Amino acid sequence: MASISSISSPPNFFHHSVNILKASPKLSLQILKPTLTSHPHILTSSYLIIAPSPRHSQRLFAVAEATSVDTSSEAARRLYIGNIPRNLKDDELTKIVEEHGAVEKVEVMYDKYSGRSRRFAFATMKTVEDANAAVEKLNGTEIGGREIKVNITEKPLSKVDMSLLQAEDSQFVDSPHKVYVGNIAKAVTTETLKNFFSEKLTVLSAKVSRVPGTSKSTRFGFVTFSSEEDVEAAISSFNNSLLEGQPIRVNKA
Repeated sequence: MASISSISSPPNFFHHSVNILKASPKLSLQILKPTLTSHPHILTSSYLIIAPSPRHSQRLFAVAEATSVDTSSEAARRLYIGNIPRNLKDDELTKIVEEHGAVEKVEVMYDKYSGRSRRFAFATMKTVEDANAAVEKLNGTEIGGREIKVNITEKPLSKVDMSLLQAEDSQFVDSPHKVYVGNIAKAVTTETLKNFFSEKLTVLSAKVSRVPGTSKSTRFGFVTFSSEEDVEAAISSFNNSLLEGQPIRVNKA
């Protein structure tokens, strides 16, 4: 099949092609990988519509659909700030971040049961340029003796991927008897984490935390139990133990 380097078509061409597909069951639709055009705000998705010709050879119809991508959207301006001191407050972190760019909002994340900081935060900057500048200046620096990790949150997942992560989150059983598990390897999944702790204890539930809207691990998670005794046992048994070749930190959440 010959390759197609560029395609131009009326904006409603894909709409009409879909109608053709519905009317002709022998037609098939193949969605190709989206590609960026030379314009920074345009994403082009290509669709191949294949139909048998009267001579039974394949006839190819190609459609290009341009979709506007707003690089000034919140996702492109939102920063993840990890490994912050537990006593750092919103206003204190705001003062640090705004030294490197205009800030819209800063929010330190807290555990809903204990009220303790989860040691990470999100900052929404005014512009993409402000976000990039903050990452460049702050990533790898120290706050209160802790080296912080700063990066721009990834682009949102597709609806299919997002629904899978939401289903995983919905299965998590929260509890006031919970441990925080830090410094986990990127490859560790929720299932891996649960199975690891289940080797010695009865685990209620577990989950690996992810950057909101993405599949990217924040490299920490939570494991819940049905009693405070199990929490203490988990800390004494698993703190500094190796998970996927990496020593983990386990303490009360």
